[in-house]
Amino acid sequence: MIAGIQNPSRDDQSLRIAGLLAAFGGSIIFSLFLAGATHNLPSIWTANAVVIAGLLTLKGNARWIMLALVGFTHVAIELIAGVRVSFILLVVPQDLIQNVLIALGLERLGLTNHMRSPWGLARMTAVASVMVIVFSTITTVSLALMHGKPMWSGWADWIPPNVLGLFLAMPTTIMLMDRRHKPLFPASAWQLTMLTTLVVVSAVAIFTWDPGLQALLFAPAMLAVFRGGPRAAAILVIASLAASIPAVLHRVGIDRDLALTPLRHAVIFHVMLFAVCLTAAMILERQKRLQALMARGRDAARDAQTSAQAANKAKSEFLATISHEIRTPLNSILGFAGLVAADPGLSPDSRRRLDLIERAGRSLVEIVNDLLDFSKLEAGRMELDPEPLAPAVVLRDAMAIAAPAAEAKTLALRVEIEGDDKQALFLLDETRLRQVLLNLLSNAIKFTRDGHVTARLELSERRLRFEVSDTGIGIAPDVQARLFQRFTQADSSISRGYGGTGLGLAISKALVTRMGGEIGVVSAPGRGSCFWVELPAHPAQPTPRLDAAAPKPCDTRGARVLLVDDHHVNRELGCALLTLGGHEVITAEDGASAVSLLRDQDFDLVLMDVHMPVMDGLAATNAIRAMGGTKARVPILALSADVMPEQVARCVAAGMDGHLAKPIVRDALLAAVARFTAPSEQDLARSASSNL
Repeated sequence: MIAGIQNPSRDDQSLRIAGLLAAFGGSIIFSLFLAGATHNLPSIWTANAVVIAGLLTLKGNARWIMLALVGFTHVAIELIAGVRVSFILLVVPQDLIQNVLIALGLERLGLTNHMRSPWGLARMTAVASVMVIVFSTITTVSLALMHGKPMWSGWADWIPPNVLGLFLAMPTTIMLMDRRHKPLFPASAWQLTMLTTLVVVSAVAIFTWDPGLQALLFAPAMLAVFRGGPRAAAILVIASLAASIPAVLHRVGIDRDLALTPLRHAVIFHVMLFAVCLTAAMILERQKRLQALMARGRDAARDAQTSAQAANKAKSEFLATISHEIRTPLNSILGFAGLVAADPGLSPDSRRRLDLIERAGRSLVEIVNDLLDFSKLEAGRMELDPEPLAPAVVLRDAMAIAAPAAEAKTLALRVEIEGDDKQALFLLDETRLRQVLLNLLSNAIKFTRDGHVTARLELSERRLRFEVSDTGIGIAPDVQARLFQRFTQADSSISRGYGGTGLGLAISKALVTRMGGEIGVVSAPGRGSCFWVELPAHPAQPTPRLDAAAPKPCDTRGARVLLVDDHHVNRELGCALLTLGGHEVITAEDGASAVSLLRDQDFDLVLMDVHMPVMDGLAATNAIRAMGGTKARVPILALSADVMPEQVARCVAAGMDGHLAKPIVRDALLAAVARFTAPSEQDLARSASSNL
């Protein structure tokens, strides 16, 4: 019938009907007892309010079952009390009809939708009281006419008890029927019983001796409210009123003229007490609900954060896996392409085709690197390493790297540097600055068919400004704002015609932002583009360098290298590259074989893959470091497609001395072998002493 109370089950409906019948019967007995014991002294009539509350809280057929049982109970109690049949036949049907009409009227007015708020419940009670006055007036007029009395006789004795009873019993019953209040207030049944007993005892004592102290009831009542909420407010006020009425009669007697005013004062006080307690209870309940909502919001935010972290971890793991799986075959493609290209007898057509293979492979490596860089930037794991350097030198280096691509398209490259001291040093991350400049230069060359590309540097004490301008196709204004977003290109035809992931400018923007600078573009379709980067200028002094030591004699013999990799193609490639470099190579297909070989033989260096069956590279490194003696100190270099920072850190933590990423670059491989197998100063000293 209303939306304010949860839908109860059938068993719960039966329990509610039983509770309502008990409350209804108790209300009638209490009122009839007072009327009979006090020579028809009107006090308070709560029975109708209980029925109205039941109609508002029950669902479906349960309302009509309750109404029928209420009518039967009312008639039975009235007959037992000796009330005239004519009075019963007139009053009971009118009460039932009145209660149904009031409940339906409250529902149609939409007042039952906000019963859980104190103001909503107050509005509904006020409207119901007006309806009670109207219908009770009809009843009193009917009784007066039936007994041949004046029309308004008995009105003053009938209306106030009904209205006061409504103000107390209807909100009370609604509160007791709504079980959603209970979880927010943890008071147990015995605590509520003790608090209600305290209120009742206080009420009896006050109204028996001195009603002027009735304000003291607010203290135990509010204590009960804070422990038990709206339900406690309903219980304690009804219990206090039930106890205070006999206490008043005991103090003043049952004379109508003497008892009527104190009784009305006691009832009105309890109406006020109930209004204050109920308002406080419902405000407190709303506060608790808001706290519960905030707690659920925090839990939801925590769960969302956990999910986001899990998603980010899954993304990182996915990128790491994809990187590994792509780099592994690229290692073979690029490595063998380089070996075949070194054959002097290769025909020009074959050399050109090999060059195309290598370019395609390098392009794929750049795409993988872009994805990994962007992942690191999103996760906040991209660290800068500033050092004193000359920006002009970095710009010229970047132009030299981009020069072959420009020459292939017959584009002119120009470098312009403005500033008082073109060799001035500033604190900059050379690797990341070069990455940004190379990205801007490669884009300028890519999107320029003819003309020139100009790189310009302005040096000042406060800022460094780089500009890369071209005579290319240009960019429309509506596209420029999206250029620095991830996976964004001018349009789909750009992707088809020129390739690329659309990550380069997003990575550049993130890197420039990390360096405390800004990046932007000025362009127009058909008029070329000018990308600019502004960085804060942090002047630096050159790092002092030690004087170069005199060249020392060294052993130029090839190193004995143990190459460990589970892919036979990688073993064959590594063996070929190292053999061409003058080194002796022994191979193993897993970590366990490598440990066994190292235990029986001596090696100058171990090149160790990470992911292998039987025993992986990390476990094999731990086993080697645990051998003891000189074998435990053999240099171990990770040769792996795992390039994420945390993966490299795991290699170092396992005891490896360095990391070399796949795809293998021949010069980098040979340089790493030379660095890790160079004789130490102690070896050189021993060699020099033996030659004397």
